[in-house]
Amino acid sequence: MGTLTKLTLEEYAKLQEAADETVRYELDEGELLLTPSPTPYHNIVRYRLRRALTDFVEANGLGLVIDETDFRLSANTVRKPDIAFVTTDHLQRTDIHRSPIEGGPILAIEIISPANSAQDTVKKIHQYLRSGCQSVWVVYPTLRLIEIHSSTGVSNIEEPQLLKDEALLAGFSLSLPGIFDGAKV
Repeated sequence: MGTLTKLTLEEYAKLQEAADETVRYELDEGELLLTPSPTPYHNIVRYRLRRALTDFVEANGLGLVIDETDFRLSANTVRKPDIAFVTTDHLQRTDIHRSPIEGGPILAIEIISPANSAQDTVKKIHQYLRSGCQSVWVVYPTLRLIEIHSSTGVSNIEEPQLLKDEALLAGFSLSLPGIFDGAKV
């Protein structure tokens, strides 16, 4: 069995600086993870969700919706959610010209691809929630299902239900066909 070399945040940051833009990493409790490139369908789903959230967040002056951005969740954990919502309050304490952003976003969204394991996904959800995320949405495009994880538990959103997270985004709703339909060829 091989030995696992743990990285510090500083070593991770140097590696990120040296990597070309096509290489994507996360730091999982000191372990360097190479994250695969997303599929076109994954990107379509991410775009649709991000666009709807951005429209809502901007219209209500709530903060910023970003994608593929590093968040330092703990001393040796840096995650890059597919989509993140950062409140105006958090932004006031953040230098948006530096990466990673300290602390978790209020909402992290992970879109599941075939390469994602259940164990890694659950671990990531717990890391987000421990870092201060109020909600983690796990999107399963092939199942047409979204799980909403929070400190109060898990709820499943399936058609014909609307995607809502009233505790976090009161008034926001989105139909699942609006996210998943029309993207496959």
